[in-house]
Amino acid sequence: MRKLLALAAVTATLLAAAPAPAFADTAFDVLAFSKTAGFRHDSIPAGITAIQQLGAANGFTVTATEDANAFTTANLAQYEAVVFLSTTGDVLNATQQTAFESYIRGGGGYVGVHAAADTEYDWPFYGDLVGAWFSSHPAIQQATMKIEDRAHPATAHLGATWIRTDELYNYRTNPRSTAHVLATLDETTYSGGTMGADHPFAWCKTIQSGRSFYTGAGHTQESYSDAAFRAHLLGGIRYAGGKAAADCSPGSTQPPTGRVEAESFTSQSGVQVVGDGAAHGGNRVGYIDNGDWVGYSGVNVSGKTGFTARVASGGTGGTIQVRSGSQTGPLLGSVNVGNTGGYGTFVDVTTTLTAGSGALFLVFVGTGTGGLFDVDDFLLTGGSTPPATNLALNKTATADSQCASTEGPAKAVNGTVNGGNADKWCSLGTSKWWRVDLGAAVSVSRVVIRHAGAGGENTAFNTRDFDVQTSTDGTTWTTVAQIRGNTANVTTTTFTPASVRHLRVNVITPTNNTDAAARLYEVEAYAV
Repeated sequence: MRKLLALAAVTATLLAAAPAPAFADTAFDVLAFSKTAGFRHDSIPAGITAIQQLGAANGFTVTATEDANAFTTANLAQYEAVVFLSTTGDVLNATQQTAFESYIRGGGGYVGVHAAADTEYDWPFYGDLVGAWFSSHPAIQQATMKIEDRAHPATAHLGATWIRTDELYNYRTNPRSTAHVLATLDETTYSGGTMGADHPFAWCKTIQSGRSFYTGAGHTQESYSDAAFRAHLLGGIRYAGGKAAADCSPGSTQPPTGRVEAESFTSQSGVQVVGDGAAHGGNRVGYIDNGDWVGYSGVNVSGKTGFTARVASGGTGGTIQVRSGSQTGPLLGSVNVGNTGGYGTFVDVTTTLTAGSGALFLVFVGTGTGGLFDVDDFLLTGGSTPPATNLALNKTATADSQCASTEGPAKAVNGTVNGGNADKWCSLGTSKWWRVDLGAAVSVSRVVIRHAGAGGENTAFNTRDFDVQTSTDGTTWTTVAQIRGNTANVTTTTFTPASVRHLRVNVITPTNNTDAAARLYEVEAYAV
């Protein structure tokens, strides 16, 4: 009885909730599907009510059903979007699956809410459609979400972060390589996250002519009376229904020649790297507040007379100060950044520079609260091209073994290549791997591996075979170079620029080599 009273109270709250702002959309139709073959969420009735209210306020009709027989080619044709509202388990038979797949590929829309990721594990198409399947979750608790795309209709109403209480899913795979991530969970703000620094929680994608939106939020009944979540859900429905445009492609364009990606900084204070398919290289520097700064040890300002930055802002804007040597070093120039019309709209801003020397530092200044602007990349003009930045320097490295406690994997990214026998990673045995996490997906096109002789061991690593591999998620790997019969001390491999988060060296010891250990003195990654 208490449960029924609680549900009635929530429903009353929903009915009293102020409707989300109406949009001037042409009328469209939505099917809300909530069949469960596993765990059943008690928030489903509240979710149906909320979707119906959003439809009434924003010009779309809602048909709610748990009957899988609705999934026929003829019936689905009348709907612009289908919402899977906390569905669980195997909810469609083979014939119904075929009809739904044809509907999506032909231009239909899909909205997955929360446990929609806990559905149809044996149907590969659905796995591609939802983006990632459920793995586990901790207890309901408050967490902070970082909003990566503040132009998409599902997140345009949110600030740089979104604090909410919900059941926070961990997923079996990271969807970033195939979907456009809208929001990620900050695992440092709650307990029980298992995906690390890159934990997507809401995303969108396209499949042929169809559109897909998924949000991990929506477990609790209270979610559906929360104005921010209702606007989030509405934006996803409008996108899936074809009423709101958005770029949901996972790819990214490469920066023009000579430009430095802003996320390749070697030191910083206050900023974060944000994934963005519209940004050059797939990332931008965001969450910029007054007083934040970034430094680039490999970019020298000597002889530079001009500075251009590609920026976007949906906030108050501010100023970029160009300094040399440190964040408090000599001021060489400054340029104003205004509101560009949104964080999805990039423009170039330019200023002249006075003479300086030393490493480049960018300091961000502005008034008000919240984010000022984001920086995608920048260009220094005059003099020679700035040196390339080693993107692997001092990043987190791991390996499957090490010879001694002083010969760990971090020795191969510490910037010291002539430190003697002790300054290296050394493996135990044959056919071993070493890898480095670059911290974020960045554009990489050249890898330098320093091995035999770099530390004085002329016989080690001779005639060593190895593969160089890249990955965006640490699970799926692409081989970009296969080195065979190698006898050099330094191996450089170049390849078509690719978005890379993880870099791996797989060492294969030839049968004619009696030295089974692999030794890496330094591994470097460059965008150019």
